Amino acid sequence: MPTLADRRFRITTAVQRRLNPLMRRLPLQPVLETTGRTSGLPRRTPLGGRRIGDSFWLVSEFGERSQYVRNIKADPRVRIRIKGRWHAGTAYLLPDDDAVARLRSLPRLNSTAVRVMGTDLLTVRVDLDEG
Repeated sequence: MPTLADRRFRITTAVQRRLNPLMRRLPLQPVLETTGRTSGLPRRTPLGGRRIGDSFWLVSEFGERSQYVRNIKADPRVRIRIKGRWHAGTAYLLPDDDAVARLRSLPRLNSTAVRVMGTDLLTVRVDLDEG
């Protein structure tokens, strides 16, 4: 019998499969571009987060089960679209960071959804390249 965490994961990923293609098209929606660990192709994921200084912070609701987190583990070089502009950077997984506290400093609507649906929160910091 599937656990509550497994049901949340399946429901959330099913919804995201339908919403993500639409969300990626919104010009001001932050989008993370990773390199597919198997295909080598660019993979774009709309997400919530906030730029603070020279870094972009986000929290993954499913930690290492998230496909983009698995891609980051294979290749941390990423691009992120912030306010319609692409930035190259390097992503770092921060399992020791207090993800719940981190969500308090990020956009409220997305943070609420991550807290409600998330089962294994993981903070991710993308250090943006200069230029």
